[in-house]
Amino acid sequence: MSKRTVSLESLPARQLSRSNGPLYRQLGEILRAPIADGKFPVGASLPKEAEIAEWFGISLITVRQALRELAAEGLIRKRSAKPAVVAAQAPPMRHAWNLRSFGDIAAATENAELVIRSYRREKSPEAAEIFGLAASERCYCLRAVLIARGRADTQVTTYFPPEIGMRLTKGNFDDVLIFRSVQKHLGLRLAAAAITVKAEVADADLAADLDCSEGEAVLTVEMLYRSVDQQPIEFTIARHRADVYTLTYDAPNDIP
Repeated sequence: MSKRTVSLESLPARQLSRSNGPLYRQLGEILRAPIADGKFPVGASLPKEAEIAEWFGISLITVRQALRELAAEGLIRKRSAKPAVVAAQAPPMRHAWNLRSFGDIAAATENAELVIRSYRREKSPEAAEIFGLAASERCYCLRAVLIARGRADTQVTTYFPPEIGMRLTKGNFDDVLIFRSVQKHLGLRLAAAAITVKAEVADADLAADLDCSEGEAVLTVEMLYRSVDQQPIEFTIARHRADVYTLTYDAPNDIP
């Protein structure tokens, strides 16, 4: 693995202009090209932040913002008090979601397997509040792990209100999509899902489930499914490894 420091002179001479968009994004594009074509090999150190700033006539803040984006993509690895190092020629493959319908949710679990760990009544103040129960009342809880691409990359925890959960058994969850099992075995139709995305870090139990480090970033997606008459039927918390999952949305311009 090369340990050399790449030269600024190997970068294309390009004037950065605010008229072409944010300066940090322009710098990011300039740095991505030599990383992708191997001119900046894996293991090589980038020039110092101050040198990059001087070369392009931009601020250190702009340089650091560009490098943060490259680090988030997995292309470089930042180091304390040292120049960043090229970590990969291309971003690692991530599983991207675009959740706009139940069909999109189904597509996100294609070729995956749901491994059931347990189904029992458990206390959850958050789920109890959603279902309109006393905080001390136990909800039915399904715990499982989603196996995708040959690895466990999602921890799934699903709660049901007592009147729904008592009608289900562990054996009823025979579909990778829990809401589809509920519809099939209870004859219900779920009309909509409210989706909330959170950033969390892995505790010891989650790290063991997902084969990651404790304290590592986790993408948590909460899905509250409601029936046609708007009754809450299922509350699912899916915790994904943030290094392999992303969530995307289409945002049309509705401002005249």
